[in-house]
Amino acid sequence: MSGADVTAAEARAAEARARLNGTVESLQAELEPRRLVTVVKGKVLDDGNRAARAGLEAARRNPATVAGAGALLFAFLNRKRIARVLSRKKS
Repeated sequence: MSGADVTAAEARAAEARARLNGTVESLQAELEPRRLVTVVKGKVLDDGNRAARAGLEAARRNPATVAGAGALLFAFLNRKRIARVLSRKKS
């Protein structure tokens, strides 16, 4: 191996090392915890807003279903009161 070959190999190695360092720095920036939290928070908020809009649109298309579900939820949450009222009327 001549001196020129060694010099060329050292230059290629230095260039490869610089590219690797750039890649590592880029990955470190991408994987910074604060940045990840910000990205995930934005994604969750976007997905939540999209789901809420889809639910609202479904409720607008099916108001009777929503009213029925609301009545069932109300009855379920007040089942003990309803049972007391109904048991008093029988007595």
